[in-house]
Amino acid sequence: MRWLIPIIIYLLIEIYAFQAIRTITKNHWIQVGYFVISIAIISYTIYIFANYDRSVGPTKYTLRASGLLLVTIVPKLILVLFMFGEDIIRICVTGYNYLTNTFFEGTSPQYLPDRRKFISQIALGVAAIPFAGLIHGIFRGKYNFKVIHHVLHFDDLPAAFDGFRVTQISDIHSGSFDDPKKIEYAVDLINEQESDLLLFTGDIVNTMAREMDNWIDTFKRIKTPSHGKYSVLGNHDYGEYVTWDSEEEKEANFQAIKDIHKKIDFNLLLNDSAFVKKDGERIAVVGVENWGHNFKKAGDLAKASEKVQKEDFKILLSHDPSHWEYEVKKHNDHYHLTLSGHTHGFQFGIEIPGFVRWSPVQYVYKQWAGMYNEMGRYLNVNRGFGFHAFPGRVGIWPEITVIELRKGAQPA
Repeated sequence: MRWLIPIIIYLLIEIYAFQAIRTITKNHWIQVGYFVISIAIISYTIYIFANYDRSVGPTKYTLRASGLLLVTIVPKLILVLFMFGEDIIRICVTGYNYLTNTFFEGTSPQYLPDRRKFISQIALGVAAIPFAGLIHGIFRGKYNFKVIHHVLHFDDLPAAFDGFRVTQISDIHSGSFDDPKKIEYAVDLINEQESDLLLFTGDIVNTMAREMDNWIDTFKRIKTPSHGKYSVLGNHDYGEYVTWDSEEEKEANFQAIKDIHKKIDFNLLLNDSAFVKKDGERIAVVGVENWGHNFKKAGDLAKASEKVQKEDFKILLSHDPSHWEYEVKKHNDHYHLTLSGHTHGFQFGIEIPGFVRWSPVQYVYKQWAGMYNEMGRYLNVNRGFGFHAFPGRVGIWPEITVIELRKGAQPA
């Protein structure tokens, strides 16, 4: 029964969208082919998700099914909007003709006007844009790695750290990878930045520690900078989105996920901190466990900062950017720079620097991608290294962030 309403909605979308196909062509085989392909895709999707195993969690099959569904449903929703809009006009015209003919001319009422071919052609043209974008996102966009640079100025940055370079990666989601060469390329890209410090802000897997088994050697190739590699956990690292046979099994998986960080030479900070020292001066790297306004709240900022002085320059690693919004940005201890991830920028959106910046995730998260600044406190929301749920990226590309710290006031 839980599938009944979604199936009915899908069928209504399918029937309505078909009106565009039928208006453009009367070829019987094209119309039949359209229905056969649509039925095959929805049947495959229903089969995969109806047999979803909550003890295993997301797999490459569920990723493929969600990708197929989006590739077909999004363009059809565009068609529905055009067809529905045309129907409103047709109904209005029919109503006007009925009233005019009945009351003024005494003739019989007019029936609905036929659909216009050019409207359906426009609808298909517009629908082709997201279709092409989704196809590109699945086959190319998900590995279209971008290095994004920021230069941040702080009056109270220790002088020894003027020009200090920090690389951030986030949301690896290794269980989604399907192209070793692309991941090798991304690791090389990280190494090319030759930063002083490397920071990872959580979600190393989708759910299971074993997802990283084939990728340990790859990520171990990430060079350890002169001042180390530090990491924190994300919401997916706690194994809370699957069903476990026992609490012991869940805990064993969690411990194995924490051990992964050691295997790839990262210092995992679990509500803890570490000092990076240079020429007799220091900055603090503070790492909290996941703290999300709508997700797991395991992070303890007070505990993580026990070794840190109020006057220390602080870089905070916190997976979920809502932590900054609700607890960090107005904190009395002044956390200079917070690094987060989690949102992936929804893996879908439009970003044209200086013109437009939009993603559906902005209606859920106030800070969803890129650098934010309030009261001299900065937050960077990394768009993510990997992908999850949808096996692609459209307009929001996988990101490697490089942040250069400079001493002094921000230039005007």
